[in-house]
Amino acid sequence: MNAPSWPAEPPPSADPPAAGRPGPESPGASPHPPAGLSIGELAETAGVSVKTVRFYSDSGLLPEAGRSPGGHRRYGAEALDRLRTVRRLRALGLALPAVAEILRGDTELAEALAGQRRETRRQMVELRWREAALAAFELAGPEGLELLGEALDSPPGPDVLHAFWRRVLPVRLPARLTSAIIEAAVPELPSDPTAHQALAYARLHALASDRAVAVGIRETTGPGPYCDAVKLYEGMREAYGLAAAELRAGHHPATGDALDCFVQAHAAAERAVDSTDYRRTLARRTAGRGDARMERYWSLAAELRADGEPDMGAAHAWLAGALFAQVREA
Repeated sequence: MNAPSWPAEPPPSADPPAAGRPGPESPGASPHPPAGLSIGELAETAGVSVKTVRFYSDSGLLPEAGRSPGGHRRYGAEALDRLRTVRRLRALGLALPAVAEILRGDTELAEALAGQRRETRRQMVELRWREAALAAFELAGPEGLELLGEALDSPPGPDVLHAFWRRVLPVRLPARLTSAIIEAAVPELPSDPTAHQALAYARLHALASDRAVAVGIRETTGPGPYCDAVKLYEGMREAYGLAAAELRAGHHPATGDALDCFVQAHAAAERAVDSTDYRRTLARRTAGRGDARMERYWSLAAELRADGEPDMGAAHAWLAGALFAQVREA
């Protein structure tokens, strides 16, 4: 059964006899009106307007008990119960099409209410972001209107950041590896952001939306033409995981498994041998291939992370610090 087409406004107040039913002059009209409530009586009993009853009835939500000899609608107890059910469901925020599905039995009540609860949560998060953005105007200065307006023109989400990383990463990486890196690199947005977090998101959104920035970062920090990018990024993922454990433990950058994994990932990808000379060379390259835009990304992303977990930016900084310290001591 197709769902009814819901009118934007209630139909006109006139209530002519329905097509196919006997009107007041029809020879087949019954001399006795059918039992039931008039539209006015139903409206008064249910505590709604006549216009509301007519609108719900025309939408197919209320069953009619029949028509009076004058062609006016009559409603029975079932219509009253149905009307009260519709009002309760509407009070919970359900749209008329969803209400109709419940009444027809196409959707379980519990399922519909669970869906409405999810939608309500989504709307609440969106409103909290809007409130935080309004508060962030005081922090943003002259750039505030353009910056926050562009970022929050649509509900905050990870799509722009995902697209940014797909431009930064080498195109020849396997899809599973690319997805794993993006998942680790993109922060989960808070559901109840502060003004500072709303501003950080807006700035991160502006950075990630600039295609030239992503291309520049890839050219500056990406693997060279003779480097096996898959081996490098697979090994770096492992090294970052080990470094993150060191950060959680509060350890300062130092030699150990995390640094060895970091160096060996580069050496394997470049078909080189891990040695003291290689580590010196890698340290110089690491220092020379830093990118201020990438550092800004990680700084802004860290502001958005509500869990305080170390991200890839923090892990990379820890590993670079450990490598520099080892090279200085060698």
